[in-house]
Amino acid sequence: MEETIAGAENTQIAGRVPQQRGESLLETAVRYAEERHWDVFPGTWLEAVGGMQHCSCGDASCPAPGAHPARPDWATQATGSATVARRMWQRQPTASILLPTGRTFDALSVPESAGFLALARMERMELTLGPVTLAPDRRMQFFVLPGGAVKVPDLVRKIGWSLSSLDLVALGEGAYVAAPPTRFGSRGAVQWACRPTAANRWLPDAEELISPLAYACGRDR
Repeated sequence: MEETIAGAENTQIAGRVPQQRGESLLETAVRYAEERHWDVFPGTWLEAVGGMQHCSCGDASCPAPGAHPARPDWATQATGSATVARRMWQRQPTASILLPTGRTFDALSVPESAGFLALARMERMELTLGPVTLAPDRRMQFFVLPGGAVKVPDLVRKIGWSLSSLDLVALGEGAYVAAPPTRFGSRGAVQWACRPTAANRWLPDAEELISPLAYACGRDR
């Protein structure tokens, strides 16, 4: 499931989670739980109707086709057990892989353009990053230690910004992110901008990333 942006990993050490392209969603979900100890849950999936890919939710105007929760009680369905994950995806092998935030990690979501600007700035600052995803909705999610989301408004104010003026969304308890290689309809698949590695198993605190992310979002307005 090597869904990684070319050139985005030149300073990272190869880890175990990313694999070859073509790995099944089932095996990928199992390895997220088994190797990374992330909770996972299956979301909606794509169905071919009249030669077109449609979301299993049945909404013709679904904003994230095949990449959102399939049931309202998804939070109780999420599991960190590889055995349970395997059983869930065996029931629906094409279900998207969703990761709840507020458990083993929170996520800071920013527009793609701001995300790449922040990544370049973080590299110059020699910051240690956690995994970072890039979704087809043109947003990037930076994984941080759980509990970081609730601190973001104060952290942003301390460096002179107003959170309402920035397109920076903190995802904590009750939210989720789509994991590679989940597809958003015909728009493409979620990729790793910074993939999970042995080096980034220990996540950064939100406080470590907030300055370059806020600066990049401010520049991106």
